[in-house]
Amino acid sequence: MSKPAIVPETSAAGIAVDPRTLERVIPESRRPDGTVRKQIKIRPGYTPQEDVRRFRGTRQAQMDVTSLPKGHIIGWTPSAQAAAASKAGMSKAQKKNEKRKEKRKEKKEDEKVKDNWDDDDEPEAGEAAPAAKSAEPAAKHDGAHTGEKSNWAVAPDSEGDGGEDALADKLEKLEVR
Repeated sequence: MSKPAIVPETSAAGIAVDPRTLERVIPESRRPDGTVRKQIKIRPGYTPQEDVRRFRGTRQAQMDVTSLPKGHIIGWTPSAQAAAASKAGMSKAQKKNEKRKEKRKEKKEDEKVKDNWDDDDEPEAGEAAPAAKSAEPAAKHDGAHTGEKSNWAVAPDSEGDGGEDALADKLEKLEVR
């Protein structure tokens, strides 16, 4: 249990917690003519009219908590300095998640949107063919899964030998005339 404050906080009615006895009291005060008013003890559970708060329902209280700060402009984003200041209060895991989010965002920005959906088969200028990309990682790993050494976690290839031709045939069958 923490110790009470030396100068106790008072309510609107002037009630404070006595630091020695931990009772609610109205502390002694001095009148303009110099005489002293006695300290008055307050019964436990008693709340004077000045201290009664206006009733707020649960939804109203929730709205007060989630409301934007005064002077906030909708759609405005804080500067980089404010973002850096907010990172200072983050835990290690929160910082890690923030870095992951930024990397995902950068990766999304790096992806190029093709002008024509029919160009999916052809690589763009400056890019290697997709088959060359997939062959590279397989060469790196000794324990790569092959036809003889299958991976049970991966579904078997149902298209057969002619992957692109079989796909084109399936698309032709699905075409509605």
